[in-house]
Amino acid sequence: MKLSTRLWRMAVPVLLTAAALAAPVAHAETIVMASTTSTEQSGLFSHLLPAFKEASGIDIKVVAQGTGQALDTARRGDADVLFVHDQVAEEKFVAEGFATKRYPVMYNDFVLIGPDKDPAGIKGDDIVQALGKLAKENADFVSRGDKSGTNAAELRFWKAAGVEDKGKGYKACGCGMGPALNIASSTGAYVLSDRGTWLNFKNPGSLQILVEGDKRLFNQYGVMVVNPAKFSHVKAKEAQQFVDWVTSKAGQDTIASYKVNGQQLFFPNAEK
Repeated sequence: MKLSTRLWRMAVPVLLTAAALAAPVAHAETIVMASTTSTEQSGLFSHLLPAFKEASGIDIKVVAQGTGQALDTARRGDADVLFVHDQVAEEKFVAEGFATKRYPVMYNDFVLIGPDKDPAGIKGDDIVQALGKLAKENADFVSRGDKSGTNAAELRFWKAAGVEDKGKGYKACGCGMGPALNIASSTGAYVLSDRGTWLNFKNPGSLQILVEGDKRLFNQYGVMVVNPAKFSHVKAKEAQQFVDWVTSKAGQDTIASYKVNGQQLFFPNAEK
């Protein structure tokens, strides 16, 4: 009897281990976020998304594109949530019924960057005046040319400057913010960037901020849940959990706490 009891006690842990191995493993829910390259390349998501997973248990797979491409990805039903920065395009997205609401979440600003010697003499706080000088001087300028929020802002600024012929030095790379900055760094060109990506950029070379502080350079970000009425497979419940969290005090504090070299990159401004 004693031997049998002893054998039973020895067998229980083995049986429990076998049962645990045979049991199905619970996987965290995963949603897809279509977002702009600036949120990814600035390093924000590496800071923000682990905090959301800890709070919710939900994983987020990020598809980082220009804002225009991100919106198109969602229009095809290939994303559950959007995190982008072109308010006009975002409001159109809602009006078309692809989302039911747009939520402001944070802001930073655009900056015009160029070589420290500033051959076109644009340094100052007037983006319109600066672009006018760049066109007049046929200065080398790298445009993202990718329908991103940054590209849309750049085109608005050229239009405000009354510039149609941007000069012989104007080149569109059709690329993300990081690659555009690398091209500008290697060629000594001017480029418009969001401040967050610039501050996290590791290859500045001779580049520096030359134009900042113009109120027209304000850069607002918004989040939206893709409308499940358009695409029944959209994980709207989990996507809404992210929106609710990122616009809550916890999410907003997490955004505010992200810094590079002591500088805050994004400033929360969700409407509560």
